[in-house]
Amino acid sequence: MELEHASGSGRAPRLQLDELLDELQLHVDEVRGTRDRLHSLLDAVMNIGRDLELGHVLRRIVEAAVVLVDAEYGALGVLGEGQGDRQLAQFLPVGIDEERVSAIGAPPCGRGILGVLIRHPEPLRLREISEHPDAHGFPAHHPPMHSFLGVPIRVRDEIFGNLYLTDKRDADEFGAEDEAVLSTLAAAAGVAVENARLYEESRHRQRWLAASAEVTAALLSGAAEDAVLRLIVERAREQLGAELGSVALPVPGSARLRVALAHGPGAEAHEERLLPVDDSLSGLAYTGGEPVLSEDVQSEPRLHGTTLRDAGLGPAVAVPMGTGDGRRGVLLLARAAGAPAFTPEETAPLQGFAGQAALAMELADRRRDAEQLALSSDRERIARDLHDLAIQRLFATGMTLQSTVRLERTVEGEEKLLRAVRELDETIKIIRTTIFGLRAHKAGDRGVAGLRRRLVDTVETAATTLGFSPALRTEGLLDVNVPPDVADHALAVLGEGLANVARHARARSVDVVLAVGGDDLTLTVTDDGVGLRPGGHRGGLANIAERAGEFGGTLKLTTPTGGGTRLVWHVPLHAADPAGRPGAPPGGG
Repeated sequence: MELEHASGSGRAPRLQLDELLDELQLHVDEVRGTRDRLHSLLDAVMNIGRDLELGHVLRRIVEAAVVLVDAEYGALGVLGEGQGDRQLAQFLPVGIDEERVSAIGAPPCGRGILGVLIRHPEPLRLREISEHPDAHGFPAHHPPMHSFLGVPIRVRDEIFGNLYLTDKRDADEFGAEDEAVLSTLAAAAGVAVENARLYEESRHRQRWLAASAEVTAALLSGAAEDAVLRLIVERAREQLGAELGSVALPVPGSARLRVALAHGPGAEAHEERLLPVDDSLSGLAYTGGEPVLSEDVQSEPRLHGTTLRDAGLGPAVAVPMGTGDGRRGVLLLARAAGAPAFTPEETAPLQGFAGQAALAMELADRRRDAEQLALSSDRERIARDLHDLAIQRLFATGMTLQSTVRLERTVEGEEKLLRAVRELDETIKIIRTTIFGLRAHKAGDRGVAGLRRRLVDTVETAATTLGFSPALRTEGLLDVNVPPDVADHALAVLGEGLANVARHARARSVDVVLAVGGDDLTLTVTDDGVGLRPGGHRGGLANIAERAGEFGGTLKLTTPTGGGTRLVWHVPLHAADPAGRPGAPPGGG
């Protein structure tokens, strides 16, 4: 009995020692597990901080979280900008293949359990998701999920987003240690996200600076306004990933804007469109003087049927070019439907870029003014030289010839001298007309500035069909007294008259005289051809007569002494425009 008692008492300490050793082994395993988990956490922290591309950083964060807490599924939700009821702007799932993601449909926006973390950014652990009062169930094709662990990701004092993990593999629920590990990862993730955002912002600023430098170089080089504006639109599209870029300019005397240029696929459908200032993004930006953003033009309540909507575009932003009363137009960018909306951070540099567009237009105006001033100075110099030198010498020569008439006794000699005097008088008239035209030139008025040049162009064009160059003479202040609409009709009559000569007259010479008096204009076209044939086609002459009648003028056709035809088209310059006359401006325009 004593031996048995001794033997029994010996086994008890041995069992206690085995239990102690097993317990010690469990602690060792726990320490090793904690060590391994810490190593994994450190590796994950180093791994997510190694990349500076924000998209890659976010993907690595959620992948590391799934591994660290041994979850079946994981996701990272990025909160949208703004205050109040914030929603998820981006959702990155892990553990669900792309086919099932597509079958589920639209990503969550932040309701149900996901919304709890948005409203209360504190760690949340659940043994069973369906038992929470805010659980709304899952959409069709969504895998079943039970246990849940969520923690917020903070970037400085701002909630950037949330980590969501579901279905722990080796347990029914996530433990406090899982929560601690995930919270530590979220803290490291906040630093990594901040670094990635700073890197992205620096690259963004660098690209804007490069684009601004390119535009500045174009401005300083004296490039044309259209070229600089097109460069600005192209670079703005590239910077912000826009599908379409356009510049709209105000229409003088109208409550509308005109799309002066557009760049991108289908740009031709937008160019030259007229936009109402109260029913378009560009118009709202122009009248308000501030950027106007739309998350989706397809559902924009401020618009009623626009080319942006017809083109199937989505987010858009319109920025005024210039400030205050100095607004010169609007720069607009639009992304494809379904693309992310423009953010205030993205569009802030765009306002400076639009200011460069206004500067380009201002410089172009100043350059045109300088060129016009230089041209006016040249014209004044030429007019002065013609008056002081050419006319005075011609006048003196004419006086000498007139005095010579008294010395010449033969009729033939007198006739020759008088003819020379008349030629000098005509030459003096032509030079004087040229002087008046040079001094009275006004830039930008089509009828005033272009009549003399257009007259010469019409005559030169007719020389091709005639086979010779018509003689052209002008009298009076063509570039001062002739209204634009009368000038248009006179040129049309001249073109028709020369075309008739080319088709029917078989002439060898044509004289064209355009004389402008104080109150009337007379266009004379004389040829030495076969003359008017009885019963000939008179359609063109009827048109010419109709044009004269619209102004209360006349058309006369006569035969000169030597044969041929003389067409005389005479109209008053200041007659009232009859209602409905072609070329009269429509009412209310």
